[in-house]
Amino acid sequence: MRTYYFDRKDGVPVRDRSGLAFADQSAAIEHSKELAAKVRTESPGGNRDLYIAVMDENGREIHRERVYSGT
Repeated sequence: MRTYYFDRKDGVPVRDRSGLAFADQSAAIEHSKELAAKVRTESPGGNRDLYIAVMDENGREIHRERVYSGT
């Protein structure tokens, strides 16, 4: 299991300091999709620039998940 971090970014990044353990990158990416859906539900009509950056243990960005479609 590896630790992945889910930073929220929209001009001012919000760093995930604790992270979560997943078996592989695809599971972490799927989690980012679930997080994005949760944010959309809780804050409809939020900042269109918001995305969730999935970071691996080495601090390398492996995926970006847009929270809201379009700009």
